[in-house]
Amino acid sequence: MRTVAFIFSLLFFCPVFGQEAPFPQKGNIEITVLFPAGSSADITARVLAEGMGRQLGVNVLVVNRPGAGGAVGYKYVASQKADGYSVVWNSNSISTTYHSGQLAFDYKAFDAVARVLVESPLLAVRGDAKWKTLGEFIADAKARPGKITVANSGTGSHTHISSVALFKAAGAEVNDIPYGVQQVVPNLLGGHVDATVQLPGALASHIKSGAVRALAALIPKRDPALPEVPTALEQGVDVSVEAWRGIAVPKGTPIGVIAVLEHAIRRTVESPEFVKASEKFAVRPAFMPAAGFAELIAKEDADLARLMQLIGLKK
Repeated sequence: MRTVAFIFSLLFFCPVFGQEAPFPQKGNIEITVLFPAGSSADITARVLAEGMGRQLGVNVLVVNRPGAGGAVGYKYVASQKADGYSVVWNSNSISTTYHSGQLAFDYKAFDAVARVLVESPLLAVRGDAKWKTLGEFIADAKARPGKITVANSGTGSHTHISSVALFKAAGAEVNDIPYGVQQVVPNLLGGHVDATVQLPGALASHIKSGAVRALAALIPKRDPALPEVPTALEQGVDVSVEAWRGIAVPKGTPIGVIAVLEHAIRRTVESPEFVKASEKFAVRPAFMPAAGFAELIAKEDADLARLMQLIGLKK
């Protein structure tokens, strides 16, 4: 009788011993950030990681893998096991790096998990600059073609494409100056460039202090975080290039794993802590679930391809 009971216990318990721990209990989750520590992308990713860690009960680590407009980080994550433990803090850069020739594969190498936030590309100048409005800046650029310098975060970056799209729409010619993302604002404040197109995370504190003046937000309607900054559309220039950030995983990640990550992200983005941090860094929480996020990425990829073709940046 004891032999039968022993055999039954083996049959009952052995499959359990052979099973992997349910996601995400096997180890840490690693978020690859495509830009350096201290950048807007890095700061917001760390706020997200902290919230996700609380929701999931595991460590969610941020690792910076900058380079080539995001291509270095995308290549790394695409090569990892599709198990949910290696994710990328993706953005419109998945399309800009691909269509500018810096990345050999496009967004289809990943499965979308969730959009987290949106950001407003800003045209900004020093607080003591002579230009008070976008109209004044464009008029000067038209009077002095190619003489006004406008910094961006690197050739083919979202800020570069936003700048080119803005001045193409305005019929003005400026001199675009690519920098590493951390060099843009110091060079503006130091007077080495006349203006920059940059995301608000890098500019918000300088706008508040008066060291920087934002002339236009390149989005459909005014940003609640920066209500005093008029859009380019309001000022007669037909351009809108809103930036987004979210989480994606290597193609083929199990649906159940994606669902767990999506739920943790939703709970984090809706938390008072995340909302408060977003206000501090002048970004807007904008949760979107996996299915809708996948559709958005596909649509914007096509839109960005057409835009980059029009302005001569598509390879």
